[in-house]
Amino acid sequence: MAPTVAGFALLLGLSFFLGLAFEEVYTRAGERRPGGIRTFPILALGGGMLYLLDPQRLLPFTGGLLVLGAQLVVYYARRIAESDAEGRADVELVVPALNLLAYLLGAIALAAPPWVAITTTVAAVLLFTLREGLHALAQRVELREIITTGQFLILTGIVLPLLPNEPVTTLTTITPRQAWLALVAVSTISYASYLVQRFLAPAEGELGTAVLGGLYSSTATTVVLARQAKADPAMLHRARAGITLATGIMYLRVLAVVAVFNLALAKILAPSLVGLFAVGAVIAAVQHRRAQPIAEAIRREVKVRNPLELGAAALFAALFVVVSIASAWVVKDFGTTGIFALAAIVGVSDIDPFVLNLAQGGVAGMSLPTLGSAILIAAASNNVLKAGYAVAFAGWRASLPSVAALAFLAAASLAIAVLPVLR
Repeated sequence: MAPTVAGFALLLGLSFFLGLAFEEVYTRAGERRPGGIRTFPILALGGGMLYLLDPQRLLPFTGGLLVLGAQLVVYYARRIAESDAEGRADVELVVPALNLLAYLLGAIALAAPPWVAITTTVAAVLLFTLREGLHALAQRVELREIITTGQFLILTGIVLPLLPNEPVTTLTTITPRQAWLALVAVSTISYASYLVQRFLAPAEGELGTAVLGGLYSSTATTVVLARQAKADPAMLHRARAGITLATGIMYLRVLAVVAVFNLALAKILAPSLVGLFAVGAVIAAVQHRRAQPIAEAIRREVKVRNPLELGAAALFAALFVVVSIASAWVVKDFGTTGIFALAAIVGVSDIDPFVLNLAQGGVAGMSLPTLGSAILIAAASNNVLKAGYAVAFAGWRASLPSVAALAFLAAASLAIAVLPVLR
């Protein structure tokens, strides 16, 4: 690739930006380190020129890299000796690494697409300047969270690509890869909500907790808030608002997971699901007017369970397959009536496997409006389940407004499902 004026401008601009961030951090701390607002552009220019001398074999560029590396080794060895003499552990690899990056940036800006150089530089600056916040985050992250992240990478990066994308049984048209992809989609939404609650939950008790709980699991949030309302009467109004809002968020969650796999079905459902969310949000706002802040204890209770445990993943995948087989069977033997009845049944458990099965084409020969009606019936049935949980954990009198709100949303879902609204 021939060098261009834009390439040189990008080289100088990004290296200057990197050097500016470098000096800002160390000048503020009153420390002197090799590198900075002059050194990094010079290193980038040197790297770029040496790359242009032999862009095929890269011999001059490699020689310059070795020379720079030798100088950085001397610097690093001196820092280690000074730290040992003064009894301080003031040794860090980030300074040599940034000098090497500045040198490499010259070749990257001239040879690679601009986004590569820009992304690399911005990522380096953010990692460097946010070091205190990142170290604080590392102190807060528990080992089990790191293990869980590794499990998520196994689910998405190893297991998913290895699964076949053809049906392995005549009982369903869903393939193993589709089943696992459904698991990954739902787990990603739940895990993102879990992480926000775990590390970024607001200090004050606002309905954001209920929103995140609804993204994670509106049923689990209902149970938690109902228990809290029974334990602390001062929490009663907030718990009612939280239960209603979490259910409203459930409609948006359903719409999101459907849109990932079946955009046409999502377009049909969007007006109804967004409308149901809006109704739930209005009811929650009315209930919220008399509420007191949610105590920190609720946030701790809502976020105790990690949605990416491998056992839970295996259970979801198995449930997805069972629901897929059951859906194909009832459609074959009972038609539309059968799928609607199944929707009402699965609604009293976890509706995600059923919704994703319909979105991925697990039920053949049914129109999109019919599939949308089945999803709304499942959501209505799930609201009835949550109303039962509210009564069981908070008591009839305390939960009556929540039961009324959930029943209203369930009735609205059923009305949309049975009336020609989706047609």
